[in-house]
This record gives sequence, structure tokens and C-alpha cells, in this order.
Amino acid sequence: MLDQLADDLASGRTTARALVGGCLDRIADPAGEGGRAFVRTDPDLALAEADHADRMRAAGAAPRFAGIPISVKDLFDVAGQVTKAGTRFLAGTAPARADAPAIARLRAAGFVIVGRTNMTELAFSGLGLNPHYGTPANPFDRATGRIPGGSSAGAAVSITDRMAFGAIGTDTGGSCRIPAALCGIVGFKPTARRVPTAGAVPLSTTLDSVGPLANCVRDVAILDVIMAGEATAARAVPPVRGLRLAVPRDVVLDGMDAAVEAGFARALDRLGAAGALVSYVSMPHFAELAGINAKGGFSAAEAYHWNRPYIDTQADLYDPRVIVRIRRGAGQSAADYLDLLAARADAIARLDAATADWDALIMPTVPTIAPAIDDLDDDAEFARVNLLMLRNPTFANFFDRCALSIPVQEAGTAPVGLMLMGRTGDDARLLGIGAALEGMLSPPAR
Repeated sequence: MLDQLADDLASGRTTARALVGGCLDRIADPAGEGGRAFVRTDPDLALAEADHADRMRAAGAAPRFAGIPISVKDLFDVAGQVTKAGTRFLAGTAPARADAPAIARLRAAGFVIVGRTNMTELAFSGLGLNPHYGTPANPFDRATGRIPGGSSAGAAVSITDRMAFGAIGTDTGGSCRIPAALCGIVGFKPTARRVPTAGAVPLSTTLDSVGPLANCVRDVAILDVIMAGEATAARAVPPVRGLRLAVPRDVVLDGMDAAVEAGFARALDRLGAAGALVSYVSMPHFAELAGINAKGGFSAAEAYHWNRPYIDTQADLYDPRVIVRIRRGAGQSAADYLDLLAARADAIARLDAATADWDALIMPTVPTIAPAIDDLDDDAEFARVNLLMLRNPTFANFFDRCALSIPVQEAGTAPVGLMLMGRTGDDARLLGIGAALEGMLSPPAR
């Protein structure tokens, strides 16, 4: 879609003002989800930037994607705006002096930010609920009101409801891929070191990644390489025939509901019929992770370190479901943390060796479709479902991998995500594989 929009702008079939204005209108629609998907918009500034892009294009001086509207998760610094990260206690802090590097690169490429998207407080949940600013409803079954997934909740809904054509999120344990899977779009977690995390409120400095959400694999590839400061996104799409895809038997297939089980089985059948070499393999490395993280893991330890000054003075302003997990970090000793670092390094080396012969690992992104928001009022049920949603995606973060979620549901049914996990640094190859699979597995684009 981004390529088509760029072509339409270049040919004069549309204008940046029309694109940005259309997104702003949808955000402002009182019958829509814009008021919950976004925590801030600046329509006058966005339209002024759109007009500037149109003038630059008329003069032959505009970058290819100039004037295309995107959304930005509320934990990124944007010059002149307060970075709240879904919290109340950061609302009174000083505005950012500069854009986060990843955001600055997107702006330099001409993209127009239409607003800051809502998120789980401090990105510390995979469900997308926010008691301070509301929870945007999943595009599927709006009458019921289902979770969007998190923590990049508003990011996903901004795409599904055409309030932006690309969304920038973060992913510490699935926060781009979970909402993508539950909302029926594409979400990408790059190899963490490729995209700078500076200028973003951290959850875990060890596990945080900056990633895009969009309607197709090509779009997330475009946004990804711009944020990484790399060359133009490669277009190489390998043939499906001959791809070596491994389905782990351990952990990732547990607890699937009927919709996800059917969608995953259908995808595997189609891949096999197209000539992909799909094999079920033992992967005990995944079963080890619960024990390694028994004391809260990197997220609790590193979140507690960053939040400790605020917890000491403003604990009453936190979401109780978030602060209880942050406080687990207080119980970790320095020795515990060093044990975590050593365990991770060892686990990464062993998984790298075990998966060297496979082009990608393949599994359900999450094991169930999106539950109803009202079903999560109970704290115990919230905790259970949160762990379930995070379970599969978090492996890519812990093992320092790139991972991609693509939709594989039948058109008109509940969204189901298929996750591909590639090797560290093999992002371009994984995105090419994702594009190949998307063409035969995903429902028609919106």
C-alpha cells in the first residue's frame, strides 16, 4: 500500500493533504475508535506538513513517501510533545526536545505523524488495556468489544480503521506482533540492535525492539529499513517450494482455541501443497524459559530500575496491574540478574545451533482469538490471559531473533496470526519469506 500511495502521489491521483485529512477525519469521527486509539493529535501541524509535502512534490524535490500519514506509539519522543507512555505520572513532564532517532528518520523520509497512539501503561502487558485513556476495541466483533492486543494497542487499530497507513510501535515480548495477530494485520519485530531505541521510554533495555505495523509485509519492510537507516527495502521474495520451515512441538502449540488451531492447520496444509518442507521438531529450549524468568526476568528488573524514582513518589498514579509486575524487579539481586544474562547467552547459542538448518520457525502468534474486554475484569483472569498472549512472541525477544506475524484467517472470520521467526540479523530474508507466505495465506488486503 505504501508503494501504491507513493505512486498515486507522484502521478497526482491524490495529494498529501487528502491522505492526511482523510486520516484525521476518521480519527475525529465520534462513532469510531479514534478517541481511544489516539491520545494526542495535532491536526493543524499535520495538515501544514502535508501541504509542505505537496509543494515539495510539485517542485520535484519531495522524498518518495512524503506526505503519507503514520501513527507513533505514545512512548516515543516527538519534538515539542510530552511522552507519557500510557501513564498519568509522566503527563506533567517536559516536552521532548528532539525526535527519537527512529522517528526522525521517518520524518526525514517525508512521513507525516497524524498522532500518538494509545498503549498499555509503560508497554507492560500484551492485552492493550489502559485504565487511564481507555481501550480501543478490536476491529473484529465491535458489538462485543474485544481487546486489541498490546502493548501497541492504538497502533494496530490506527491501521485497521484507516487512521494511518503505517504505525510505529515497540516489541519487548510481542507488543507489535500480538496486536497485529489479534487485529488481522502485519506486525514485525526486528533484530533489536538494528533500530535505535533511544528516545523511547524503556520497558526492558535488554529486550526492547522498535517495530512497525501495517497492512502488508512490504509496508513493514519499508518502514523497518528507514528506521534502521539502511538502504531501500529489498524486494526479493523466495519461492515457497523448497522453503524449510520448522514447527516447534514444545510449548507453542499448547492451548490453541478452535479458530487458531483451524487457521494454523489450514496454513500448514497450504504450505505443504505449495512445496514447502514443513517439519515438526523438538525444541526444548522454549520449555526452559519459564524457569529462567521465574523471578520476573529482564522486564521486571529493568522496568523497576527505570521506574523506581516514580514509584517512590507517585505509586498511586500507576495502573495496579502494571505496578505489581514492576515491583517483582525489587526482589531480584545483582546475582540473579547476572544469572539471567548468562542463561540468555547460553540459550541463544544453543538455539542458534539447533535451528541452523531451517529457513524459519513457524507457529501461531498467539493461541487464541481476542477475548472480550469485559471478560478481563477479574485480576486472575487478566493475569492468565496476559501470560498466554505473551508466551509465543516473547521467545523471539529472549533469543534475540527477528519475527513477523501475518494474518491467516479466512476473510470475514476472527483474526488469526501466523508467526515466522528468523535468525538474528536475518531480517531481510525473513521479510522475503513472509511476503511469499502472505501471498498464499493471508486474506485479501483491506
